[in-house]
Amino acid sequence: MEWYLPVIWSGVIGTAVAMYVILDGFDLGIGILFPFTRSEAEREQMMRTIAPFWDGNETWLVLGGAGLFVAFPKAYAVLMPAFYLPVIVMLLALVFRGIAFEFRTVSRSKSRWSAAFIGGSTRAAFAQGVILGGMIQGVPVRDGGFAGGALQWATPFALVCGLALIAGYALLGATWLAMKTEGPVAERARRQAKILLLAVLGFMAAVSLWTPLAEPRIAARWFSTPNIYFLWPVPMVTALAALACWRWIEQRRDVPPFLAAISLFMLGYFGLVISNFPYLVPPSLTVWDTAAAPASQIFMLFGTLLLLPFVLGYVVFIYWLFRGKVREGESYH
Repeated sequence: MEWYLPVIWSGVIGTAVAMYVILDGFDLGIGILFPFTRSEAEREQMMRTIAPFWDGNETWLVLGGAGLFVAFPKAYAVLMPAFYLPVIVMLLALVFRGIAFEFRTVSRSKSRWSAAFIGGSTRAAFAQGVILGGMIQGVPVRDGGFAGGALQWATPFALVCGLALIAGYALLGATWLAMKTEGPVAERARRQAKILLLAVLGFMAAVSLWTPLAEPRIAARWFSTPNIYFLWPVPMVTALAALACWRWIEQRRDVPPFLAAISLFMLGYFGLVISNFPYLVPPSLTVWDTAAAPASQIFMLFGTLLLLPFVLGYVVFIYWLFRGKVREGESYH
């Protein structure tokens, strides 16, 4: 049982991260797309599509961070010093974004709060991408602690990952708007989604080529035998998902492009898991190296599994309750 506990906790944290990326990704994407609107009425319509959901979506970020701290304290102790600056930027950006969301609805002058909403959304997405890129390229560890500098993460690869996540979240936001709105907002979102899909595919191709060339451990994971025989369908399915997304956008479908965009994220996420598991702090510390005492993991796992159905139930209920399209003139108060 003790051997499986870190694997179970990895699944819990991985699920929380995936849920956060999907659910908070599209509402961060709304903020990223905010500057391209033509009128205040369109911005209001965009905001109404995420008003019932955005704060609940961030619950999954809390679960992922708290789970890492509880179940893998040694990994937490290494990763936090390694990414202090981008983590602080991300958290401050999310705070300013939340404040801007609420204050914008009651302020007479909305331009400054709109700028804060745009800046918070974009910076949060970029910081998350930088953290991801820094983890992929590896974190130096010595004697169980972080052995790098304060800007160890600041590499061209990490910056490309930051830009890639901005494009990815914007794609989720555009397909969400195409699904949830009507009129000029939906039409523009469909045009934006096609451009963003091409950008996301370009970033995915760049990262997929960059990582095995720069990291021999990742090249060995993907291209050694017999792994290559089992893993070659992943890029093939990714290409098919992208093609389906493009065709559904051109056919002016509502829900399928959003689902296809989610599948692209999940396929990329699955590829990252393949490249790095069981390393929680690549390339040196595995989930077993960093795991907390079994008694602590079991105790917290019972609490997590008890509360998780309530969280999932709330998510399902709130998305079902506010299903349908948002039209001009509707209020979210």
